[in-house]
Amino acid sequence: MSTASTATPASPPRFALRHAQLARAGIAAIAAIMVTFSPDHSAAVGLAVFSGFAIVSGLIELIAAWLTYPAGRRAVPLLLGALSVIAGMLAGIVVWRSTTFFFSVVISWALVTGLIEAIWALRERRSPALRPEARDSLVVGVFTVLLGLGLLLVPAQYALTYRIDDVDAEFTLTGITIAVGIFGGYAAIIAVFLGIAGFSPTRGVTATADTHPADTGTAPARREEETA
Repeated sequence: MSTASTATPASPPRFALRHAQLARAGIAAIAAIMVTFSPDHSAAVGLAVFSGFAIVSGLIELIAAWLTYPAGRRAVPLLLGALSVIAGMLAGIVVWRSTTFFFSVVISWALVTGLIEAIWALRERRSPALRPEARDSLVVGVFTVLLGLGLLLVPAQYALTYRIDDVDAEFTLTGITIAVGIFGGYAAIIAVFLGIAGFSPTRGVTATADTHPADTGTAPARREEETA
């Protein structure tokens, strides 16, 4: 009796990619809710929300890099996690919180991390086993780049005063109000997308993406052909 027939299949990892996606979706949803229901869209509030979002998201990516990805694929997730944590910590410095600083930190984070994730995902798509995972990362990367580009189009010093006769009051629409709203919209989109991706049926185990031919049974068959 061959040993292959008695071998037990490897148990799935306790912390899989879908768990990381659901965790990131959760923190993105919290950020979107905070922005949506906050009457204050100032730079201080925007940076506070972004700080928590970036730090927690970065920590999730760092944890996922070690527990989900194999050794040969950890570099980019570790880099993305580190960049997010650094950006979140910078945004958390209270004395630096200003309109200019919000635009600088969020735009820099969005363009850098978005491009890195998108380029990495395009390279990962070359492998059929990694294609579904790479597609999810590509979408997140593209939306993150679009966040940065969208904020670049918003004038930081923009201010429009308007009056609503029904409440007999004047209001001012500022650039930072628009920018914080755009970030809240981005967080909502990411929350929905990653939530759907996390609850989707499992399409493959990340750790088996770099399986060698000897692990799939193709190597013994090749040796038998060479012997014959």
